[in-house]
Amino acid sequence: MKYHARPTSVPLRGQVRVPGDKSISHRAVLFSAMAQGTSHLTGVLDSADVRSSIDAVEALGASVEIISEGGGALELQIAGWGGDGPAAPAQAIECGNSGTTARLLMGILAGWDRHVVLQGDESLSLRPMARVTEPLAEMGAVFETRGGLLPVGVRGGFLRAGTHELRVASAQVKTAVLLAGLRADGRTVVTEPAPSRDHTERMLPAFGVPVGRDPEACRAWVDGPDYLKATDVTVPADPSSAAFLVAAALLVPDSDVVLPDVDINPTRTGFLRVVARMGASVSVDLGEVMGGEPTATLRVRYSPVLHATTVTAEEVPSLIDEIPILAIVACAAEGTTRFEGVRELRVKESDRLEAIAEGLTALGCTVRAGDEWLEVQGPCTFGAAAVDSRGDHRLAMAYAVAALSARGVVTIDRFEAMEVSYPSFVADIAALGISERS
Repeated sequence: MKYHARPTSVPLRGQVRVPGDKSISHRAVLFSAMAQGTSHLTGVLDSADVRSSIDAVEALGASVEIISEGGGALELQIAGWGGDGPAAPAQAIECGNSGTTARLLMGILAGWDRHVVLQGDESLSLRPMARVTEPLAEMGAVFETRGGLLPVGVRGGFLRAGTHELRVASAQVKTAVLLAGLRADGRTVVTEPAPSRDHTERMLPAFGVPVGRDPEACRAWVDGPDYLKATDVTVPADPSSAAFLVAAALLVPDSDVVLPDVDINPTRTGFLRVVARMGASVSVDLGEVMGGEPTATLRVRYSPVLHATTVTAEEVPSLIDEIPILAIVACAAEGTTRFEGVRELRVKESDRLEAIAEGLTALGCTVRAGDEWLEVQGPCTFGAAAVDSRGDHRLAMAYAVAALSARGVVTIDRFEAMEVSYPSFVADIAALGISERS
């Protein structure tokens, strides 16, 4: 689908609650399926990716009831398989575009004597899975794979506890190993070279599973065998989705936008820290704890004077998904903004490093990219252009935000990709005073 995004002559004003956090929604669904009993989930993101996790756990024997749906959110009741373990499905599990679904399921299935095949769409089938299968294979699981890519056959069984040092910080890999560790006899430890998202460490205790943590050493562990027990989870608003509306408000003159219930987990607030030092006007009013996560109401005002900065490799894990929209913000900043240590962008839903450079160039900006770095020269004014999301949801929305302050129409190919994480994106922009455009 081609989306014709047009510049706006009016500011963005008002309040919008962005959809539930995608990472937390996945975990709430998957952990509930593993648990003994029935869990009640509210605020679950209704997106293509999360639907992949829901469909997967149903195929594996969990019972999922949709209590309500609408406004981009789901209310669910999930009766898990508990100590009986997952069923062996007759067909392959379809993970769609969701790397979280595929990688976390590998950890969940690793400790059960079942044979399950996981497959994905064309994009997911190009993303590396060896970083997950290797530590799980060391624990005793058996994998059938084609060069470390999907489809992957999983044959679980008796697992050995142990210590795993990851080469790349990854919340998905860490989570997969910790979940597998719940089926091993003894302590399973995961150490990362840098901090990654800690949603799993925060949520598992609510399901009755203690998680040991040494944040300074980037280390987490579980003691197995252990089983999850059903609980209730409220999912906070997704900071990665909120970043697109934050950026839009910063760039469109006279905008004033309020975003309630946004997750401000320190492992997810790198974007806010960076735009603050660039000169962005963003206030943070602390709110309730939801799903084990701290939340806040964000108020964002148009910020006409922004300054370039350097995003270091150490900061990247806390904002890896926000780099496409942060690059758009950098186009409005005075000077050269540099992103370091961003090689991981090359193995996302697309080669995001290459795609960002290509898209910003098409929009009339000066950008340079290396194997693991990116530089954006600002300020620049976006021009009319035709760009391709490459089927990547975050690129699709980043280009739509750029279009709000462009000199002409920006045509975005494969815009439907935004449904992966933020299906109500266009409607939420419209709710802030910008007419829906297509």
